Amino acid sequence: MQMLSLVQTFAVLVPLAGRLATCLLARSLNMPEPLVQATGLFVFVRVQALENSIARSLCPVRLARRLVSWFRRPHPICNERRLP
Repeated sequence: MQMLSLVQTFAVLVPLAGRLATCLLARSLNMPEPLVQATGLFVFVRVQALENSIARSLCPVRLARRLVSWFRRPHPICNERRLP
């Protein structure tokens, strides 16, 4: 029973803390709260897009495929030296 009340307390306090932080940040920057929220959302989306593009290029499966294809591909100089 105590665990349920603890979860309920956190469920109430987390959004309240978020609104309080947004309000304090808006006041310290002398900006309206909706602008602070929109700016935060814009920054989040940009960072998320950057992380996704980096994660896609550093995906272990893609790196393994690239490495295997790099070693399978014959080197141009080695092909010229072969005798027919």
